[in-house]
Amino acid sequence: MALKVTQREMDGVAVIALEGRIVLGEESNALRETVKGLLAKGQKKIVLNMDNVTYIDSAGLGTLVASHHSAKSQGAGLRLSNLGSKFQEVLQVTKLLTVFDVYDSEAAAIRSFST
Repeated sequence: MALKVTQREMDGVAVIALEGRIVLGEESNALRETVKGLLAKGQKKIVLNMDNVTYIDSAGLGTLVASHHSAKSQGAGLRLSNLGSKFQEVLQVTKLLTVFDVYDSEAAAIRSFST
């Protein structure tokens, strides 16, 4: 199943809702290009809503790390929200929980930009 990427804006924050699998190939490229496009337009606040992500492989994790790094290097912030317990576990095991700003809800992630 392809990764479905839905983009909208709330309170000046770009929200990218992801649905499906973030795996090597078109899926991780779609995510990378979406984030790259937002950064190119000057968007400094990005939330990735992971609520409907069913699976992520090492390439998908690499894409998240690369997106986070790109955002940071351009003075932007990238937040993750709605991680499932499995995904949270993967980030914990790989020590990536210390890299990302993770929030329980999309609303909390959006609010974090105004503090």
